[in-house]
Amino acid sequence: MHFDVFNGDADGIIALLQLRLSQRHSQPENVTLVTGVKRDISLLKQVDANKATSVTVLDISLEKNSDALTELLDKQVATFYVDHHRSGDIPDSDYLTSIINTDANTCTSLLVNQHLDGEFVNWAIAAAFGDNMQDSAEKLAQQYQLSSMQQALLKELGIYINYNGYGRSVDDLHFHPAQLFEKLLSYSDPFDLINESDSIFHQLKSAYLADMSKAQQSTVLIDNAQLSAVQLADEPWARRVSGVFGNELANASPNKAHAVITLNESQLAGSNTYTVSLRAPLNNKQGAGELCASFPTGGGRAAAAGINALPEEMLGDFFQRVSKYYQ
Repeated sequence: MHFDVFNGDADGIIALLQLRLSQRHSQPENVTLVTGVKRDISLLKQVDANKATSVTVLDISLEKNSDALTELLDKQVATFYVDHHRSGDIPDSDYLTSIINTDANTCTSLLVNQHLDGEFVNWAIAAAFGDNMQDSAEKLAQQYQLSSMQQALLKELGIYINYNGYGRSVDDLHFHPAQLFEKLLSYSDPFDLINESDSIFHQLKSAYLADMSKAQQSTVLIDNAQLSAVQLADEPWARRVSGVFGNELANASPNKAHAVITLNESQLAGSNTYTVSLRAPLNNKQGAGELCASFPTGGGRAAAAGINALPEEMLGDFFQRVSKYYQ
């Protein structure tokens, strides 16, 4: 049995999409998809090492999945791993093929695009836009002579797919990431999807615009020269829009960091926690993963990171650390 393990955001979905559209990595006959909301990154532990014959892992931190990976490799399960997040120590094993690059200006779909020699470059560009790799996406698009209109459409598509991945659970999402991947698999060229009048592209666009209009009314918690932080409501729409709203804020003010804070449901009185989505300044894309990893349940990459459950009493400390880091 083969397992495809991938992040439920635009980068993870489109990385797998490129591989499965390619004849070099065509869809295995007996495959199980393992994915979830964007923040569900410890996915590899869901793979049954006793049943797996091969595994593909895309866009989830090797560091966060090292124990499960070690178990697979110990059982001689061939594993293909592509990622751009914090990796920790990469195992030395004949059963592991890895493409790991933590540079702040690349993403998993761009690494897969290089691996496939640009076979589905339009999808890779959409993914890069969705992961807020603006410069990298534009440079690749210009290299393939895409018009400004084509770039704008791929940017929209990437943003909408990425938007679909955010939520506390898959119940918050418009489409389960595995379902979305399977629907997209029908389109070797993203422009065919965009040009189809009733496609997922247009469904997600309508939902995105509705949620973003609500986000524009969010409460500002702090706004200084180094950091702007806003709080969204504890509602499904807010959880869906948290990441893409952070990207929009970062693009509008590229010299400061941006945090989107959402209150989590609490089962115990007096134990409030927050979901935090942090974007490093676009003009200084470093430190976000390090800052978030210094708090419980935090992690990510240099340019963008998050904390799943930041205790309420640590919120002020978080603001101070971020502001000091980017002074």
